[in-house]
Amino acid sequence: MVIDDVFAVIAEGTRREILGSLRDGDKAVGELVDELEVSQPTVSKHLKVLREAGLVTMRAQGQKRYYGLQPGPLQDVADWVASFGLGPAAAPVREVLPPAVALVPGPAALAPEAEGDVAGAAPLGRSLGQAANQAAKQAADLLAHLPKLRRSRRP
Repeated sequence: MVIDDVFAVIAEGTRREILGSLRDGDKAVGELVDELEVSQPTVSKHLKVLREAGLVTMRAQGQKRYYGLQPGPLQDVADWVASFGLGPAAAPVREVLPPAVALVPGPAALAPEAEGDVAGAAPLGRSLGQAANQAAKQAADLLAHLPKLRRSRRP
C-alpha cells in the first residue's frame, strides 16, 4: 500500500477511533460498536476500508469476526515521520517541535521583508503549518500506542 493511501484512510476520525480501540488487542465487531457508540453498519463499513488498506486483519471464530491491528502500514508512516528528524514518535508534538522550531513561525516571528510577499501568503502558510502539526500530533499518538509485534493473540 502506498503511504498516501494510508494517510487517506487514517484521515477519517471513526477509522482512527477504531484503530485506537484495537491497540488493546483483537475485538469483535459488536465490541467496537458498543465501545465507539456507533452503528454496526458504520463500524463494518470502516473496518472494510481499514482491512482493504492492510491496517487491520480479520479472523472468523464461529459467528463472530475479530479484528486486530496490522502495524506494517502504520510503521511505514512512522518511518516517514521519523525521516524528518523530529524525535521519538512517542513524544508529544509540543516536545518534538518546541515553539522556536515550529514548522511555521507565528505572526511575531515574520521577518520585515515578508511584508512584500503576495497577499494572503502568510495566513496560508500558517494554516498549512497548523494542519501539518495536527497531522504529526495524530500520527505520533497513534504510533505511540501500536501493539508490540510479539504480543500474543487472544483465541
